[in-house]
Amino acid sequence: MSASIVTTEVQAAETAQPIVSVKADPEVNGTKPKVRRAIDEEGGNTTAKYPHYLPVWNHGEKYPPLRPFEHVDHGKDADPSFKDLLLAGSTIEHLTPLTGSEVTGVQLSKLSNAGKDQLALLVAQRKVVAFRNQDLADLPIQEALDFGGYFGRHHIHPTSGAPEGYPEIHLVHKKGGGENINPVFANRNSTVSWHSDVTYENQPPGTTFLYIFDAPEVGGDTAFVNHVEAYNRLSEEFKQRLHGLKAIHSGYEQAENSRKQGGVIRREPVTSEHPLVRTHPATGEKGLFVNGGFTRSIVGLKKEESDAILNFLLTHIGRGIDYQARVRWRPGTVVVWDNRVTSHSAIVDWTTGERRHLARITPQAERPYETPYVAPSA
Repeated sequence: MSASIVTTEVQAAETAQPIVSVKADPEVNGTKPKVRRAIDEEGGNTTAKYPHYLPVWNHGEKYPPLRPFEHVDHGKDADPSFKDLLLAGSTIEHLTPLTGSEVTGVQLSKLSNAGKDQLALLVAQRKVVAFRNQDLADLPIQEALDFGGYFGRHHIHPTSGAPEGYPEIHLVHKKGGGENINPVFANRNSTVSWHSDVTYENQPPGTTFLYIFDAPEVGGDTAFVNHVEAYNRLSEEFKQRLHGLKAIHSGYEQAENSRKQGGVIRREPVTSEHPLVRTHPATGEKGLFVNGGFTRSIVGLKKEESDAILNFLLTHIGRGIDYQARVRWRPGTVVVWDNRVTSHSAIVDWTTGERRHLARITPQAERPYETPYVAPSA
């Protein structure tokens, strides 16, 4: 996208609709907006396997506030036999009993609509599913976006870099080398950073896709934690108390961090109130909807009260090793997770100099809602 384009997002219904572009003045106060390109920072040459996916940060791209849209969850009425997804010759292996699976023999980009519906249901049930030997990275970027757009309106991240001309793609990129890794540990003991993506939005993401271009031979895995099981492990008294509570999710800190580092702010930051316990539309399961990345406080409670509950919940989620899964990246891997019922954390544990480069397609879902607490049957 050129600096002379300002994108207006329009309301969408079941699937993402095309973005409408409006011409705008390419200059601000007589100067052209700053455009930072990762490939320029590598001297115009790169060892990246997919250079057209290297990030660009265009300070001239600005977007209006997101508008509400009607989301239809495709997993809700999907065939639970998965006959259009797990075709003959495919295999599925569970990573752990409760969380995560790995599938081979399925090509996501070739799925029928029925297969995509079943994909949404499988991911809602297993929380995260890794698909091996995929062609998503090799498709034209617009084709990859068309595939992801089936699952909801594309989210455009307010602060991240994107492939030039495709702001709907969120990029994760560390070009490698010890200088990229060592500063992480200057003020912290580990890289654990559990979060659910952009939950400050009024309609946060649902079925989410992350695919790999470059990765270390060993290291750079991603860990996922199951928020449904985290909820299930609580006492009934505590579950009941959490119902009806709402929490503030804020994007202001992310925007301010980008500002301090000279980064972009494509859309002004927002906050949203979401229930602490969220119900999934396809499975009916209840899960904790709280994460350390964006949840700031509980509405109606004093700071000490709010902090005590949030600290307990975040510790409970983070230490739940028996309802977590770890995905190892390999060439051709696409990881699909349900952002409504999980948190995840990148694991920055390699010092061998390899690049780690991934792309995320982030369809938005429904506004979080909760259903009443139901006591277990006697």
